Amino acid sequence: MARYYPPVGFHFKVEFENLSTTEEDNSFQSVSGLSVDLETEEIAEGGENRFKYKIPVRSKFPNLVLKRGLLVNSEVIKWCKKALENFEIQPVNITVKLLDENHEPLQTWNIVHAYPVKWSVGDFNAEENKLVIETLELTYNYFKVA
Repeated sequence: MARYYPPVGFHFKVEFENLSTTEEDNSFQSVSGLSVDLETEEIAEGGENRFKYKIPVRSKFPNLVLKRGLLVNSEVIKWCKKALENFEIQPVNITVKLLDENHEPLQTWNIVHAYPVKWSVGDFNAEENKLVIETLELTYNYFKVA
């Protein structure tokens, strides 16, 4: 009898559309922010004092957060710097692919109209032996799961 095993979360790939990135540029330690909330608006009806109606308004998407070891001469970071330092905002579409053991996509998230809103580098500490981690925070309009 075949059993279903949920996929592992450590085998994934991030791709930036219209940026000439390398394989290293598409490798990240973690991806977070792939969630959606439905905003509602409360409406009180005259004479009904027990509750208020909640009406769906729009979907709300949090920022996408990508983390990786610091990469020197990165095309993604050059794109971020243009936006954050020069206000040259060039939105791109991003694809996040969860991969199986054969490196084939199990599920794909197509992120639409993303651009950077924050870039940070982890702390330097002479008493610790750890990698320098850079964090990119991107805002986007929405995503679709394929």
